[in-house]
Parts: sequence; structure tokens; C-alpha cells
Amino acid sequence: MADCNHDCGSCSASCGERQDPASFKKPAHKESHIKKVIGVVSGKGGVGKSMVTSLLAMALRRAGKQVAILDADVTGPSIPKTFGLHGQALMTDRGVFPMETRMGIKVMSINLLLQNETDPVVWRGPIIAGAIQQFWTDVIYGDVDFLLVDMPPGTGDVPLTVFQTMPVDGIIVVASPQELVGMIVEKACNMAKMMDVPVLSIVENFSYFKCPDCGKEHPLFGKSRLAETAAAHGVVCQDKLPVDPLLAEAVDNGKLEEANVPALPQTTELLLKML
Repeated sequence: MADCNHDCGSCSASCGERQDPASFKKPAHKESHIKKVIGVVSGKGGVGKSMVTSLLAMALRRAGKQVAILDADVTGPSIPKTFGLHGQALMTDRGVFPMETRMGIKVMSINLLLQNETDPVVWRGPIIAGAIQQFWTDVIYGDVDFLLVDMPPGTGDVPLTVFQTMPVDGIIVVASPQELVGMIVEKACNMAKMMDVPVLSIVENFSYFKCPDCGKEHPLFGKSRLAETAAAHGVVCQDKLPVDPLLAEAVDNGKLEEANVPALPQTTELLLKML
């Protein structure tokens, strides 16, 4: 390519000069033994991707699996608050130790390294990408069945770094009903295809509101397009999540593990079968 800078690690284009993607893979910390790496992605922000990551982690933990979350949304980390984690992760000569939630879910996030958790992370893309790489190579997760990577929205530096650095076994796409009729989901799925990573499941968040009085489900954002969108991309596994004010309150209070949370049965079952 005429405008090629020969830096395949920062490029998603496909060309004859491209290096083998496997050449960019980095080993995890020598004390980390991770069976499956699952990315949770979205085409845009505000669709509840971190919520889906947290719910999946809880479901897998209840199934008796060892689970860790790598919060790759460096400029907008929300996983620690969801689980009520505060303070700083332990850093030693051996490496960095993630914090653990009440259920025993291991969490690594930039907010667990900052002096003050409200300090903004004002970094350029390459520095953010480097931090994510260190979350993989320098953090001691121990023996883990599933490492869930909560990615920032879109198809930029961080998702590219994750796909190229880590042995991602598949992704879960999170979207709202409005997105399922547009091109946003298609962009996320196409990036995964470009990086040779399978799309395991599509989760439709804000799918409906269930009336607490009559039990009827109301599609606040229009008719669900989940089934047809999943079929268009050849994805069999799909789940729906409702609009739930009590769930939002539990997250705000850092008590998601104590709440009566909705299930993601198809996605959870699929992941368990991967082991």
C-alpha cells in the first residue's frame, strides 16, 4: 500500500504485506493460567456493556468457575464501582494483583491504580493501548477459567490491541434495540471477522420494561430486532436484558452481587460449553 507505515500492530487493513496476526500475541504473566479470553464489545457507548460483563462474570462464578474481569475501558472505567471496589491494587516485584469482589471475581482496572479514583485519565491512544497490554502481561490473575475483557465502544486502538495482543476466543456484542436495525452492530461484527475472532453471542440490552404490577413486557424502544440481526451474522446465541431501575440502583451503590439480577442463560451456557 502506498501510504503504509509498515506498523501492522496499529493497522487493521488487510494487504499482502501484512504480518501474521499471531506474531503480535503476548504471553500472559507467568503466574496467570487463563483458559478462555472473552471480549465484550459494542459499536457505541451507553448500551450497558459493563453491565453485561458483570452479569456474565457473576453467572459464571455461580456455576463454580474462576472468573476475572479486565476493564479495558481506560478512560471510562465502571467495573470497580459496579462491585463496590475502592483503593489501589497490590503491586509487587512479581507483578500486580487484581482486587476481588465478594463473590471472588478478580478485577483489574485503571481505577484500581490511580491515587484518586475520580482522577481523569488524559492519555493518547498509544499510551492507553500500552496500559491494556500491561493489564495482560503484568497482572497475576492466577488460575482462571474465563477472563472477560470489558472493552470501550467502537473499533479503535483498544479493541485492536486486545485482538492482536491476547488470544481472544470470541466476543459478545452488546446493543440496544435501536442499534440492531443500523450499521453499528455490523461494524463490530465485521471487525471481529477481520481479526478472525468469532462472534459468540449478541445481547440486546434495554429490550423491554416489565411492569411490576401486571407483569406485562413493554418494548420501550420499539420491536426487538435481535433474532433477525443475529441470523444475519450467523450468530445462534442471543439474550435479552430488560430496563430495570433496581438493577441501576444496585450498580450505583456498588452492590450488584447482592441484587436480584437477570440471567443471560444462552450466553452463559455457551461459554460453559467452551471449557
